[in-house]
Amino acid sequence: MMNNWPVTFLWPQLLWLLLALPLLVLLYVWLLRRRKQAALRFASLSIVREAMGKGPGWRRHVPPVLLLTAIALMLLASARPMATIVLPSNQQTIILAMDVSGSMRAEDVQPNRLVASQNAAKAFLAELPRHVKVGIVAFAGSAQVVQPVTLSREDLVAAIDKFQLQRATAIGSAIVVALSELFPEQRINLGDMTYSRNTDPFAPKGRSLDQPKPDDKPFTPVAPGSHSSAAIILLTDGQRTTGVDTAEAAKMAAERGVRVYTVGVGTVDGEIIGFEGWSMRVRLDEESLKEVARATQAEYFYAGTAENLKKVYETLSSKLTVEKRETEISGLLALAASLLALISAGLSVLWFNRIL
Repeated sequence: MMNNWPVTFLWPQLLWLLLALPLLVLLYVWLLRRRKQAALRFASLSIVREAMGKGPGWRRHVPPVLLLTAIALMLLASARPMATIVLPSNQQTIILAMDVSGSMRAEDVQPNRLVASQNAAKAFLAELPRHVKVGIVAFAGSAQVVQPVTLSREDLVAAIDKFQLQRATAIGSAIVVALSELFPEQRINLGDMTYSRNTDPFAPKGRSLDQPKPDDKPFTPVAPGSHSSAAIILLTDGQRTTGVDTAEAAKMAAERGVRVYTVGVGTVDGEIIGFEGWSMRVRLDEESLKEVARATQAEYFYAGTAENLKKVYETLSSKLTVEKRETEISGLLALAASLLALISAGLSVLWFNRIL
């Protein structure tokens, strides 16, 4: 395959056939001269035709040029060209994993982080094509599916409006629960995983998720980002304080080919918030979110304001509904060649009552 070109070819050796095009041009010029020599025998007839304004002029060259272009396209098609083009995405399922920890009450994003994220998520749902299924996972100290995957935008909006703030932030757990919603047949169980952040030997240690139960089929990892029919959008404003390790959860998503697009809302420096007699500084852990996106072949987006957050969701909507893919375009070239050949033959019959 040829590299470093906008268009590559699976069979580049067939491009040598294009050398036949100059030979065809020379053949056409030779035929014109031969026809001109034959026409000299009927000079008087040619003079009469020119006087009547019936000479073919430039039109006689149009059908051959179209046919020559069609042949060139067919030769290019035979080399099986590949190009990166924008196509409708086959994304069918999206899981919104949204942070509802207490830090979302911070007002550095107006009117506050939670309301801004709710409004942006609802606008995102309105922009998605109706055939795309969406599920919602809410997470704080734990993570749970608050709306199973559905096509009903009304049910999704109702679930978003019912968010209740809680303590702690389990980012990794949110990814695991989202995966369990995408792959119900794998019976992913969050309770089987490790929740402790420390090295306490007496802390609860769950078995590895990818260690099959006796009646489970063995899990086979796939290439990161290869699962093109589903994606997770993770929105959070803080640092993980409990639950599954974020890097471990990202690895699980990557092994299943699921992209996790991460959205950081709030300020990197953080803000001190108070609630029921306690106060704390909440910071955005950008590095962890960037690492999740990198590991899963997705992207990280920073949303420092409500307007910025809305634009992030608009960008995500466009990314998830169309995508750039390297696609073989030999069929398109063959179609164009066929149309040009038909037009060439049609014009020749219309103007000269013959095919070329």
